[in-house]
Amino acid sequence: MEVLSEHLCQGWLEGYLLTGRHGLFNCYEAFIHIIDSVFNQHAKWLKTTNHIPWRAPIASLNYLLSSHVWRQDHNGLSHQDPGFIDHVVNKKAEVVRVYLPPDTNTLLSVADHCLRSRHYVNIIVAGKQPALTYLSMDEAIAHCTRGLGIWPWASTPDDGPDDGPGGEPDVVLACAGDTPTLETVAAADLLATHLPELKVRVVNVVDLMRLEPDTEHPHGLSDRDFDALFTTDKPVIFAYHGYPSLIHRLTYRRNNHRNMHVRGYKEEGTTTTPFDMVMLSDLDRFHLVMDVIDRVGFLGSSAAVLRQQMSDARLAARAYTREHGEDDPAIVARPAAPAEISRRARRRHRAAARRCCGGQLRHGASHHHPPGRGDLRGAAPVAGALRDPPLRLPRAVARLLLPPRRATARPAAAGGCGS
Repeated sequence: MEVLSEHLCQGWLEGYLLTGRHGLFNCYEAFIHIIDSVFNQHAKWLKTTNHIPWRAPIASLNYLLSSHVWRQDHNGLSHQDPGFIDHVVNKKAEVVRVYLPPDTNTLLSVADHCLRSRHYVNIIVAGKQPALTYLSMDEAIAHCTRGLGIWPWASTPDDGPDDGPGGEPDVVLACAGDTPTLETVAAADLLATHLPELKVRVVNVVDLMRLEPDTEHPHGLSDRDFDALFTTDKPVIFAYHGYPSLIHRLTYRRNNHRNMHVRGYKEEGTTTTPFDMVMLSDLDRFHLVMDVIDRVGFLGSSAAVLRQQMSDARLAARAYTREHGEDDPAIVARPAAPAEISRRARRRHRAAARRCCGGQLRHGASHHHPPGRGDLRGAAPVAGALRDPPLRLPRAVARLLLPPRRATARPAAAGGCGS
């Protein structure tokens, strides 16, 4: 159902969930703030009822925030505000979850998980533009289960999983969100091309709460696991979907926080092209490369020419936008090739859908959703397990997962209307 009233949509969904069914509230990212106070009350109610033994948990309230800050091709500054995430993380850790899937398959995995979960408020941030596909379905499931992780294919070869002690990077490029991930992967490609001796580690974050300590949030990483990913003394350039201050707030207790430099939204925007939008907040790939040069000590003046080339590339990209009204095709058609979903992954996904009995998906214990209550939680170092009990699958989702039924010809009825 659709109506231009966020309060009404929120009320509809809350009532619908209380009937034992599932729902999803899709809203523009900037205008979800209209129901800030209503969200507050629902989150407080969930926290309170969590401790009432006779009240059974209900399906989670899921927000899908689209038309986000980085894609406002036809709207202006009024449609650019990613601050709802900051508002949500103020609530009790036992209630709130925030997910920023970087591509198509991670979005499918996160949405599948959120629709199964109980008694949470789940925030999913995903643009409404066609999404890229970096990971196969199996890889996406594993990545979302961990909540965050190293992308070896985007990192330099010296930082692969089998390099042992010698695999420590010179710099970490972290990212959370679809557009920041795109720019981070492109920046890593530029660094690999122009500074092949530099060891770069790319870390993508899907579950934002993994950045918090495990003493503060059920999804949080221990200090040991956080240090293993982000190091204890190397520069970390973090490209984030929202306001940079939130990343500092989540990580201020970490050992390497002093070396963490966050790029995010800076309240600079207008009706413009996608790449020009990220340049307004210094989140573009060229500026990320410049940040790396500025913060990796041994580069110094040896990379001064490359830094100047990156600065010139920003000016050229902006000039092209002003002259042609669109982004430079050389930037849009970047060289990074997305992964294709394997046939085996598609067969596996379809087989899981066929196990649907009465609208219920029954995944095996070792697959995507083992039995037991919980969600994207760390069950092992830098790893986790999805532990939501299977719930009744909404019909709309079942129609997407299940293969269409073939229409069978029915015998014509005798008599009646017709020729």
